[in-house]
Amino acid sequence: MIKKNINSESEKIFSTQDALQVAKQRLPRLIFDFIEGSTGREVAALRNLTRFDEITLQPRVMQDVEIRNLKTPFLGQSYDLPFGIAPMGMCNLAWPGADQALAEAAQSFNIPVCLSSAASSSIENMRLWAGKNSWFQLYVGSSMEESLALVDRAHKAGYENLILTVDVPQVSRRLRDLRNGFQMPFKMTPKLFMDFATHPHWSLATLWQGVPEPINFKPLTGDKTFDRNASRAGANWDFLERLRELWKGNLIVKGVTSAADAGRIQQAGADAIYVSNHGGRQLDSAPAAIDVLPLIRQAVGADYPLIFDSGVRSGEDVVKALAMGANFVMLGRPFMFALGAEGARGVNALIRTLGEDTSLTLAQTGLTEINEVTPSMLNKCPPELLMEDLGSSKNVT
Repeated sequence: MIKKNINSESEKIFSTQDALQVAKQRLPRLIFDFIEGSTGREVAALRNLTRFDEITLQPRVMQDVEIRNLKTPFLGQSYDLPFGIAPMGMCNLAWPGADQALAEAAQSFNIPVCLSSAASSSIENMRLWAGKNSWFQLYVGSSMEESLALVDRAHKAGYENLILTVDVPQVSRRLRDLRNGFQMPFKMTPKLFMDFATHPHWSLATLWQGVPEPINFKPLTGDKTFDRNASRAGANWDFLERLRELWKGNLIVKGVTSAADAGRIQQAGADAIYVSNHGGRQLDSAPAAIDVLPLIRQAVGADYPLIFDSGVRSGEDVVKALAMGANFVMLGRPFMFALGAEGARGVNALIRTLGEDTSLTLAQTGLTEINEVTPSMLNKCPPELLMEDLGSSKNVT
């Protein structure tokens, strides 16, 4: 059962696509394109979506599926749903107070929410808002000292899960942003003024609250500007080794699509691997993340924790990712669309919709427990997943 939240009622959002359409109407083009856009010709982002559509599940009939359970233990904590909120930079661009809305929803529905280094809310505030449901994601720039200072702040704030993102050695060329003149802080031009003026719902709210900025970097640099295109290549193997020594909580490495890299990360002592191609925002020629998931599962074995994102848009997609080898699933853009559409109410509505969709998918496939999802429910099971007792990996505590 999905808990009913009085603030989650929405007459507009019944799917991720609904949230996207409403957000597209309400948000300035500059902001919507920043959220939806990808790198290059945006082939990788499309590939993520189409490959999910090509995966089919085998329906089963005449099973007693009236009562279903989505509770999912993962990395020492029990969550009420098998998915959470992925780390995303500058969420407050979608709607003022977005990070707090995500945190409160994470508490209400008992799911994890990941704060990005490039967030527009502080490490400390997110921990206060979301408690143990908050995770912190680290980008490593050219300064080892500044990066480790963020880690120290996360430790002092009480975070237990740290995500090291390794697939952004350099921010890619995102053509929509270049064409729109997206930069932080905003540089007002006649084109941008008209864009904001024709979207008063967003513009007035943002003006009232103040233009968001990535505040976690400011105490380190003493500079009011943030270069989002600066190198983040400091996330190398030597840094991973040092971080593993320093961080005593769960260490998760995000942005992995290579089985060879996954094996080496596992050997380096990471507690989990986060399979992702950054939603197609980094390398346009990257494989669909869902295609490499079975290969990485094969490389790390049945019981090693794997998180997955990139292309997940529905509860059926959540179940497909679990069946393909993930233990837990994250969603990014869908929550940004929900924020842009209806703020906190949109986020709550989308979580409930995704949860109900996931539960109904279990019913259609003859299951009552989310930990019963295995590769056997796939209509065509990848050979890599034909491993003995692979299903035992679903409860990773």
